Amino acid sequence: MKPRIDGTKFGSITIDGSDIERDVFIRLSGEIKKRKKKLSKAVFGTSHIISLDEAKHIFEKGAERLIIGSGHNGNVTLSEEAADYFKKKAVQVDLFPTPAAIHQWNKAKGAIIGLFHVTC
Repeated sequence: MKPRIDGTKFGSITIDGSDIERDVFIRLSGEIKKRKKKLSKAVFGTSHIISLDEAKHIFEKGAERLIIGSGHNGNVTLSEEAADYFKKKAVQVDLFPTPAAIHQWNKAKGAIIGLFHVTC
């Protein structure tokens, strides 16, 4: 079941009433997991560019759409390799600043996964 995201403030996200002070990704099952930023940081020196390795970690068979909350200032992007990977897997990727991504997440229907960056 897809959890409802209640809101965000710089440094945290509130999901189903629980404050979480880290980046998260949400599985098709609704399970909330800690984002493995180190997969991207090892390649690019920053977690603001999603690497192919992190994309493979995020991907879930059956997902049709990935909503990415790119931070409050919209700093997170996909690397070219990650974008190509999701395209080959037929996953539509939508990047929005995190507050707008939350709105998109809450109204979205279907087989959706999400990644939410809670700072810049």
